[in-house]
Amino acid sequence: MAKNTSKKIKELKGIKPEKITEDQLKRIQDIVNSINRGQMEIGSMEIQKHEIMHKMAIDRDKLTILQDELQKDYKTTDINIHDGTINYPENGEVNKED
Repeated sequence: MAKNTSKKIKELKGIKPEKITEDQLKRIQDIVNSINRGQMEIGSMEIQKHEIMHKMAIDRDKLTILQDELQKDYKTTDINIHDGTINYPENGEVNKED
């Protein structure tokens, strides 16, 4: 009760508290630290995402180069990626999409 009484006396005298309670300070610090950790984790994930996207772009370029090679060698890029079978069109016409 002395704590509440002391608080009431200070309020009546117009004295404002200088600090928040230790419990409130700890709770604020915990919340802010949690937010900061979350932001750091998101940043780390964004870096990983960027690196994966960059690798995918490189792989797409490699695929395009290989498709050009297949087109030159076999006159088609329609290949079964599981067993390597070349899928020529049934009508005998080869890859007229261009």
